[in-house]
Amino acid sequence: MSWKDVRVLVTGAGGFIGSHLVEELAGQGARVRAFVRYNSRGDFGFLKFLRAELRQTLEIVQGDLRDPSALLRAMDGCTYVFHLGAMISIPYSYIHPREVIETNILGTLNVLENSRLTRPDRVIHVSTSEVYGTARTVPISENHPLQGQSPYSASKIGADKVAESYYRAFDVPVITVRPFNTYGPRQSARAVIPTIITQALTKEHVRLGALTPTRDFTFVQDTVRGFISAAVADGVLGTEINLGSNREISIGDLVDLIVKLVGKPVEALRDEKRLRPGKSEVERLHADNSLAARLLGWKPSVSLTDGLGRTIAWIKDHLDLYRIEECCV
Repeated sequence: MSWKDVRVLVTGAGGFIGSHLVEELAGQGARVRAFVRYNSRGDFGFLKFLRAELRQTLEIVQGDLRDPSALLRAMDGCTYVFHLGAMISIPYSYIHPREVIETNILGTLNVLENSRLTRPDRVIHVSTSEVYGTARTVPISENHPLQGQSPYSASKIGADKVAESYYRAFDVPVITVRPFNTYGPRQSARAVIPTIITQALTKEHVRLGALTPTRDFTFVQDTVRGFISAAVADGVLGTEINLGSNREISIGDLVDLIVKLVGKPVEALRDEKRLRPGKSEVERLHADNSLAARLLGWKPSVSLTDGLGRTIAWIKDHLDLYRIEECCV
């Protein structure tokens, strides 16, 4: 399919993954409306890193996902809606659970309810592997039980179920995609890979929480390609599809790999402040991506080593964006 002149809305457009999705769609000629959360600084987030010629093609709309009228205006006339907007930090959800739950569940409800009025061809609802909690069976398929191990994961489970209900009850053309641990340039230090990289580049030690949990990492360009594949694939409405590498690595081994790529000796230290509450820690994430391969023709193409190398290079050039001395949430 050609995206040239297709009207597309991306919520959460100023975020890490959202900015890469906007960049890819605009680069393919889509007419992208970028929905970003309002702030008095007029800051459009990571969209500032797009090439000037792409930024000039965007229609940037500021608002709040909890405001249905703002979303209705943003969605008007759009053929595709990519719903990435969310409060995403797990540590922040421990501190402000109401804000996270309202934004993620009510925001998704507003997107879906407005879809009944604006009638887009497809709504791509972006979930997260956190909805599965700690793996009970490995690899994790889409049939794995859901478990709310943090207010954030609970909010995303709720949003996923609202999406399911709107497909079943109102025929809203929605598909849910569940990315596993996306990483890459522009990611903030709330996530583990930038946390490790920034410390490895600037210190003699890396302070982290638990080192034994495993994660399944996917480079951001592969994740974006999965979203776009989900938007155009046939026979996928109402489905939930994992986007992951089908490989897991422990945080401890991830530290060793990053330190090797950075090229200087760095010691990993346990920081009690960075630990999740005991029953909230997700010990293991390992994606079964066979459904994505079958329905979307999607598999990741960027290896972890290659993706980490690109991410290290970007962070090295943008260290001023990271508060190295702080424990970010």
